[in-house]
Amino acid sequence: MHKQLLAHTGHIGLVQGISVGHFSDSRRPTGCSVVLCPEGAVGGVDVRGAAPGTRETDLLHPSNLVQQVHGIMLAGGSAWGLDSATGAVRWLEEQGAGLPIGVGRIPLVPAAVLFDVMLGDMTVRPDAAAGYAACQAASRSRPAEGSVGAGAGAVVGKVFGWQRAMKGGIGSASITVHGVTVGALVACNALGDVYNPFTGTLIAGARTADGAALLNTRDALLRGEEAQPILEGSNTTVGVVATDAILTKAQAHRLAVTAHDGLARAINPVHTMSDGDTLFALGTGQSGQTLGMMTLSTMAAEAVAIATARAVLLAQSMPVPGQAVLPSWSDWQQRTTTPL
Repeated sequence: MHKQLLAHTGHIGLVQGISVGHFSDSRRPTGCSVVLCPEGAVGGVDVRGAAPGTRETDLLHPSNLVQQVHGIMLAGGSAWGLDSATGAVRWLEEQGAGLPIGVGRIPLVPAAVLFDVMLGDMTVRPDAAAGYAACQAASRSRPAEGSVGAGAGAVVGKVFGWQRAMKGGIGSASITVHGVTVGALVACNALGDVYNPFTGTLIAGARTADGAALLNTRDALLRGEEAQPILEGSNTTVGVVATDAILTKAQAHRLAVTAHDGLARAINPVHTMSDGDTLFALGTGQSGQTLGMMTLSTMAAEAVAIATARAVLLAQSMPVPGQAVLPSWSDWQQRTTTPL
């Protein structure tokens, strides 16, 4: 049913000038993921969720001074996870990357976090050492997907309670047109359900009260079923869209805006009061080419939608303290007779 998504071979590492690294903490499900562009990339950002946790997003506004950044950090750990960006700044400085200031260089690494501190010991969260380790692990190879890095503690479908949710994760995808690539890396910890963007089929999310089947949150809410009270900011999907096309800063901002269309194709409900949904855009310009914004925006939304679905399809089940195992799509497929 989801073969097209699982067979997708593109990934963000195919974007020229980009490398990706993860750090996953073995002490509990959490971690961070970094997208590095040491040579600099024009950056943009768009925050749609009402409960974001971010760092250095103001400098990405098209009217502000700084034109390029040197990496983006995605992390679990809620607000504490923002510290992981400091480790990336240190690593980049050691590589000689950053904004020249005469006496040295200042690497610029905006960041966004998701909430995963309900799983295990909340005092374990990504810090500067975790961010540094993610940079050390970075490469241009296909990044690991599923329950790793920023997606290690991700959970989806929490509208009717954590006990009825499923495992989320992190995924990647890319599209290439006329020698220009747009890639995405998305950590999906959504409050809502996740869908196959090609078919509209529900993949994962809130389960029925007995846990035996998917509920379909959209339909349940439209029937008048009441959501369980949700802790503000306890969700969030964060990601990076990168391209090797030549972009202006205004165009990078617009690419981040339109990339959210991909989240809307794959998640429902999305951009809620309890999500901090944030997408960054990077333009390395290393292809030496540009495409019209209509094409680039279409590619960005497509890559984000596929990456979001892959984050869930490739996630792994995990035990929840005091509860049953939080199921993943793949494990549930193996033990049910009716494919999800």
